[in-house]
Amino acid sequence: MELKLVNVSKVYKGKKKSEDVRAVDNFNLSINKKEFVVFVGPSGCGKSTTLRMIAGLEDISEGELYINGELMNKVEPKYRNVAMVFQNYALYPHMTAYQNMAFGLKNMHIPKDEIDSRIMKAVKILDIEHLLKRKPRAMSGGERQRVALGRAIVRTPQLFLLDEPLSNLDAKLRAQMRVEITKLYEQLDTPFIYVTHDQVEAMTMGTIIVVMKKGVVQQIDTPENLYDFPRNRFVAGFIGTPQMNFYETEMKKNEKNIEITLPNENILSIPLTQLRNIKKEYLDGELHHVILGIRPEHIHIVDQQTKGAFCVETSLCENLGSETLVYADFNLGSDLNIRESKSSLVIKKYDRTLYNPKDKIYVFFDANKIHLFTSDEKEESIYEEKN
Repeated sequence: MELKLVNVSKVYKGKKKSEDVRAVDNFNLSINKKEFVVFVGPSGCGKSTTLRMIAGLEDISEGELYINGELMNKVEPKYRNVAMVFQNYALYPHMTAYQNMAFGLKNMHIPKDEIDSRIMKAVKILDIEHLLKRKPRAMSGGERQRVALGRAIVRTPQLFLLDEPLSNLDAKLRAQMRVEITKLYEQLDTPFIYVTHDQVEAMTMGTIIVVMKKGVVQQIDTPENLYDFPRNRFVAGFIGTPQMNFYETEMKKNEKNIEITLPNENILSIPLTQLRNIKKEYLDGELHHVILGIRPEHIHIVDQQTKGAFCVETSLCENLGSETLVYADFNLGSDLNIRESKSSLVIKKYDRTLYNPKDKIYVFFDANKIHLFTSDEKEESIYEEKN
């Protein structure tokens, strides 16, 4: 199965051209094998709109959509051979699970024996044989979602589209259904496209992730590359929990080192050999304004004598069981609270040592894990692209 979107855009027309809303802008994607593709981004970024254009539920304003080399822009949804699972399950309340799964197949005039065969195969995969005679009101949220998945499976589509299918479930059931959907993907020889605003779902389920912001694709990559090599500050901040720490800094190349001025005039001196390749224009010896990013798990609490350590003042600790989050600030002796400031930081550590407010601790930044971005509107990485 091959899916290709070429410069696809969606524009909602206003009364005047100036009132037009560009919900999706120049979306490009190519899938030519079995992949679990996740569209992720904040609410209103265009991910569900893109999914609906693939399904044929939204018209494409600009660009082309191809399935197996055939232009699909004007093809009706029922002829695209894709199956969509919605956020609200969309089950018929007066029908049993069996009837819900069989409904679409009956409309396609598929023989009853074939319908029975497909449904029994689907319910075994999803472990819902016991639900066949139940109506939706007699099912839990997770059971309804399994039936909705079963209804999609029995159609034997060439592409599965899932629009935030777990958002109505509680945290425990979400985690369970994440595993179930991943297992389903592994069993079926069919690509999945999955929409979510939850970056944990994206990172744990996707083989390819599309990060979107305001209708524009920011980066298409593997979960590992999004985490390690974000192309801009938005991707770096959106992927990872807790969010990456960011600081407006000044950077200058000095002999074989890069010197970065952190909040409260702390100087971070890093040998060039410990950093990824920085673009040449930032190594001219001039002072450059950049944004430094470092993830909470890459800040380490160390002894005062550790070379390159900085003193910070704690404000709050959160014990999460397997890990502890420490909130602190570079500004010593200030009136601290946990709200974000230009000098605050979050540290993620894997022990249960707690600190009191106003405690002084020393921290060390893992130089290999530092990210640097431009301070202009684009906020792009100043590292060379990873090959």
